[in-house]
Amino acid sequence: MTTTQKSIRNFRIVLWTLVALVAIGATALYLFRPPARPLGVTGQEFALNSTKGGAFTQDDLRGVPSLIFFGYTFCPDVCPTTLAETTVLRSQLGLTEDELRIIFVSVDPERDTLDKVREYVEGFDPSIIGLVGHDLEQTENAKAAFGVFSEKVGEPGDPYYLVNHTALTFLIDDDGSFQGTIAYEEAQETALAKVKRLVEG
Repeated sequence: MTTTQKSIRNFRIVLWTLVALVAIGATALYLFRPPARPLGVTGQEFALNSTKGGAFTQDDLRGVPSLIFFGYTFCPDVCPTTLAETTVLRSQLGLTEDELRIIFVSVDPERDTLDKVREYVEGFDPSIIGLVGHDLEQTENAKAAFGVFSEKVGEPGDPYYLVNHTALTFLIDDDGSFQGTIAYEEAQETALAKVKRLVEG
């Protein structure tokens, strides 16, 4: 073996040793300091007006586990049913608002004023937090944070239009991260188990 061949071989050994060390270091870093989970579902930033006063942003998802549902006050069935069911779930588990928040986010800023949303949610439970975008852009940012879809249905200019929207309740941990969903009219026993895991997790 020539001197040149030995040098190339030694260089390759050193190079692969460095690659292995980097891989081991990256693995250890991931295991002992895993990447932070996004706030909400996607990590999209948002800011909405809260019925409890001030603005509510993605950072406010931290602190208390939350059940978050997107809908609108003119909704004929899905929204009132879901809000009623979430309050029952919390009550059945004997939880207070300081242990589990219920948050309703309007997808209809065109009609849903902050006062209207406040009156609507407090009709189910005074502790429910209602969130409303100042405009469509703020609402879209909040929807993007949870991967929510919504669209107006009806004739142009009809003030009684309906809104098709994602009918899931999002389970958010006290670190602000997504933990799962409860489907519309999901079996109560299953939903209770999910909420219990969320709170105790």
